Parts: sequence; C-alpha cells; structure tokens
Amino acid sequence: MLKLVIRTTLFAAAALALAACQDGGPGSARARAPIPPKTVALMQEKGMSPAAPILIRSYKKEAELEIWKRDGKGEYALLKTYPICRWSGQLGPKIREGDRQAPEGFYTITPTQMNPNSSFYLSFDTGFPNAYDRAYGRTGRYLMVHGACSSAGCFSMTDAQIAEIYAIGREAFAGGQRAFQFQSYPFRMTPQNLARYRNDPNIEFWRNLKEGSDYFEVTKQIPVVGVCNKRYVFGSRSASCGATEQPAIAQALAQKRASDDQKVAELVATGAKAVRLVYQDGGQHPSFRGEGGSVLSFSRPTRFSGDISRPEALASAPQEIEMPDSAPARAAVAMTPRPATTPANADPVATGSVTAASADASAQPLNAAAEAPSTSGFSKALSLGGILSGGKPAQADPVKAAEGPAPSGG
Repeated sequence: MLKLVIRTTLFAAAALALAACQDGGPGSARARAPIPPKTVALMQEKGMSPAAPILIRSYKKEAELEIWKRDGKGEYALLKTYPICRWSGQLGPKIREGDRQAPEGFYTITPTQMNPNSSFYLSFDTGFPNAYDRAYGRTGRYLMVHGACSSAGCFSMTDAQIAEIYAIGREAFAGGQRAFQFQSYPFRMTPQNLARYRNDPNIEFWRNLKEGSDYFEVTKQIPVVGVCNKRYVFGSRSASCGATEQPAIAQALAQKRASDDQKVAELVATGAKAVRLVYQDGGQHPSFRGEGGSVLSFSRPTRFSGDISRPEALASAPQEIEMPDSAPARAAVAMTPRPATTPANADPVATGSVTAASADASAQPLNAAAEAPSTSGFSKALSLGGILSGGKPAQADPVKAAEGPAPSGG
C-alpha cells in the first residue's frame, strides 16, 4: 500500500512539473488580442504587412529573441528584438528529458503548436525533438516559448512579450504561412564568438548551426533544412543528401565562410582566449535585472515560478573557464565538475524516459540538402592563428576587450 501511495505521489508531482512548460490554462481573449499598434506601425515603416511570413531566431548567451518578417522586396528583414526574461541550462543542445536544457537547432512551428490555453499565458511548442535530435536519440517534450518569465528547458518571455509574439505568428498563419522556422542558437554566430568558444566541446555542432545562420544571412530567405549523415544541411530548393546549391548562392556562402574564418584566425593570432561559459542554470537579459545586478521578480507569479525557474541561479554571472588549445590540457579541464543544473529536490521528470528514435539520420523525413560541409576551412584558419600547434599568444584578449564585462546572469 505504501509503495502505491509513493508511486501515485511521484506521478502527480511529475505531472505538475511537466505543466511548467506544458499547458492547461483557461482559453481567453488573450489569444485573439491584436498586434500592438506601435508594432503595426513599425511593420509599415519597414515595408511589411501583418499577414506576411515570419521567422524567429533566439540566442541564449545574449538572451535575445528576434522576429524577422518578409518585406515588400520579398526578403526577410529584422522586425523587432525582444529581451529573453529566462532560459535555463547551459549553452549547448538539449540531450535528454529532465536536463533543463533549452534546445538549439532548427525547428518548424505549425498552427497546431500554438497554444492559446497555456498555463504560462500563451505559448508555442518548439517541436523538439526534430529529425536531427532523433538521429542522436535525444529526448524531451513540452519545450516552449511562453510567458511568465519562468523556465525549465524553455525560452520564457514576459506576458506582454509573448502576447505580441503570439499575435504576430497568428496573423502570419492567417495570411497563408503554413509554418514558420524557429532558429535557436547558443550565441550570435560572429567570428568573435567562434574564436572565444573554439575549444568548447560543442563547437562542431555550433559550426554546423552557423552554416544555417550563414545561409539565412546571405540569402535573406528561409533555408530548407534537412538532416544527412547526422548533420544539418541547408538549401534553397531542397535539402537532401547529395543535393547541390545554385552557383551564385554557393559562391556567396563560400565567400562569407572564408571571410569569417580569416577573422577568427586574426583574432586567435592577436591573443583571443578560448573559453567556456558555465552557468548555474541559464540566464536572462540584463534589462530584467535591478540596481546592482539584483534579480527582479517574475512577470506573473505562478505555482511553478520558484521551483521550476530557480531564480537564485541568476545571482551570479556565468563562470568563464579558459580552454587551452592543446588537447591534453583541454581533457584535464573537461574533467572539472560543473555546477549542477538540477536542484537537490530533483524534478521527478528527470527520472522519466522516452523511447529514443532510430539514430539512422538517412531515414528521417527531413533528409537534407547540399554537399556535406567540410570543416577544413575553419581548421586551416585556426592553424594560421597558431592554435592547432598549441601556440598561445601573450597579448591581451581582443575579443574580451571588445565585449567588456559580461552582464551578471546572462
């Protein structure tokens, strides 16, 4: 009998915890609220229509979410940037259910993923796991972009922000867009960031994400995304193994890649340190912090706020760990324990399991485009900066100097 009571209690606790990024609130007029007049005016100023298609990009380190919208020229342009109130976990992909990681990658959002009945005001489901995630057997569910400034693996905005984002998405669907793309990055894919995080264990994955970022920034069009040999691949017309790109686009992408690689090499040659950021449990945009870096209150109290979002984890800035350029030294650093991202009274969800999908990426429906990208250009650029041979300049770190001090918690 006692075992039955314990089991029932655990299931109830797990269901409660899941609701942190799941849904169940009452439906209301909030899902039908119009786009704010100021945002409509901004669209008009930029030659955009409320019914025009959108794309959303998010960046963990900078704690920002962008909405891009197709303009009158048929290209996507930045409409608005929103500060993210809360994201949890570390930089890097989500691996398993319960790890508190917000996902990174390319996701497709359809109207059925928009939730007007969210417990956290309004939300949309990111669609994790996608074909790439399933190829690696990654597990997780109910990973949302929602309101209430509280996160356990989600991207959490304020209620006012999510109301506006939801309305913009709703109107794009009403205008005929069948799905919009959600691109989730660890940071902005700049040469400065690639130089700083060049020795992070996730760097190969992040270079793969940069290929999609480059495609969008070069073409100003939403890339077709696929998975081939357990890598993301991108194209303008299709995304399948062995597909080729239009010559003009391929040339522009190659030029951008070469330019960025050269900038990375120059930064390394002038002393850019390789580091890894370790968070207590995610971050938030510095605009949400009070005087002296104090953590502000939640935008809307919920029964999940303290337990799920762990606001105490925002009290200090992420730890910056130097990652040496030599392989043995990096291995030693990798053995250093990281702060736990799960509280002592662990969420019961962390003990749950989801059957992993097949790891055969070639069987995924998003089999993808273009020639399998090579990292030889990036490696060559790093060798120019001396890091593959273990050389380490003594100059001041130019990337750190340009960035200035890191904001606390973000």
